[in-house]
Amino acid sequence: MKNPNHPELGSSIKVDPIRSKAAIENIKKILMSQPRNYCLFVLGINTAFRANELLSIQIEQVDHLEAGGELDLKQKKTKEYRRVKINKSAIYGLKLWLKTSRRQDGPLFYSQKGNVLTVPSTTRLVKAWCKSVGLKGNFGSHTLRKTWGYWQYKNQTPIPLLMEAFGHATQQQTLAYLGIQTKEISQIYDLEL
Repeated sequence: MKNPNHPELGSSIKVDPIRSKAAIENIKKILMSQPRNYCLFVLGINTAFRANELLSIQIEQVDHLEAGGELDLKQKKTKEYRRVKINKSAIYGLKLWLKTSRRQDGPLFYSQKGNVLTVPSTTRLVKAWCKSVGLKGNFGSHTLRKTWGYWQYKNQTPIPLLMEAFGHATQQQTLAYLGIQTKEISQIYDLEL
């Protein structure tokens, strides 16, 4: 049977960022009773790591981190390391999960059977979280990374910095990746000098 989450070879499925702060807060509230999922969500929306990078994190890499500390992960796509500063929200999620986790070492994100979570299972989780708060759109594991970038853009982070963080070649690629819409671009002209 064909998996609807897998595009045809050579094509792709575009997923949306979460554009509502209220939806983000509601997802966090729902996930508070699920420490692993809470940690996955807040780490994803606060670091811009790809899902496969998040799932590669080992407990030993994060169990000592404090807010402002850095996590250095090898990107599967580019084979280069990317260092990311971990903020208070991400640390809170990590500490919540590590406090309740059954493990002291090995993969940070594992299933009930003890296996490392997979990208398809993460996609199913993200879709369910977004649906549970009434979001309409196409969501998946990449939604976490895109949400980080979208809110960085909304917070006026310069596009060249976002391009560098995402490894994009052009500003247009970054804007398209983040799902920045024509209406949002036109709003920047509302500022009167």
